[in-house]
Amino acid sequence: MVACSFCDDELEGEDFVTWIMVTEPSPPPPAPAPKKKPLLNALKAITPHENIYTIPNILTFSRLIAAPVVGYLVLHDQHAWATALFAYAGITDLVDGWIARKWNLQTVVGTVIDPMADKMLMTILTVCLAVKGALPVWLASIILGRDIGLAITAIYYRWISLPPPKTFTRYWDFSLPSAEVHPTTISKYNTALQLALIGATTAMPLVSWDVSLGMTGLQYLVATTTIWSGASYIYTKDAVKILNQDIFQAKEKENEIEIKKQKK
Repeated sequence: MVACSFCDDELEGEDFVTWIMVTEPSPPPPAPAPKKKPLLNALKAITPHENIYTIPNILTFSRLIAAPVVGYLVLHDQHAWATALFAYAGITDLVDGWIARKWNLQTVVGTVIDPMADKMLMTILTVCLAVKGALPVWLASIILGRDIGLAITAIYYRWISLPPPKTFTRYWDFSLPSAEVHPTTISKYNTALQLALIGATTAMPLVSWDVSLGMTGLQYLVATTTIWSGASYIYTKDAVKILNQDIFQAKEKENEIEIKKQKK
């Protein structure tokens, strides 16, 4: 027989055991098993970011801003100012690459926006000079046709190489490197020749002597290198490199193995 300190009854035998079982607090429920991270969250966690706010990239962005200003000046016959701003774009194009190599500031986004700045300047000036009659329409069509084709290709490669999840916001987040563009050798020569042609055509109203014969020869040369460089991106295997492909394929395989283990 056992006395209960907080009740008037006395407990004995089986009643005491029952009382102990009832009054003892029940153990806490087991903590839920941690949920597995979804594949997309896991991929997002391992997606590399890079610092895009470097001096070379800032100089490149300034060229992007300068491009429409140069076009406006050409349309309004302000050729002296247009030539000066065009010269600034050419100088910064050389300087930003030198700084990036000298102080190891190369970024994947730089490999994309640097040619993009050149192409924007070329496209705007090509259209404006053709509108003003300073550049033949047939040559402008070749230059613009190649650039449009390359732009569509770049959009396609950016999308297929973007690490999951593929969203509109992440598509325009250039701190997420996905594909790297390697200009071909002929493309570099073509860019230099195009810049020389467009720069000379922009400055033509400032020149007092006749250089029409030399300009015609340069126009045909640029037409040839433009077509050649466009074809080089199609037939050169390493012109575009998709980044992190092996990492994400390995992560997907690892996730599939985990799912199979859970099913077993």
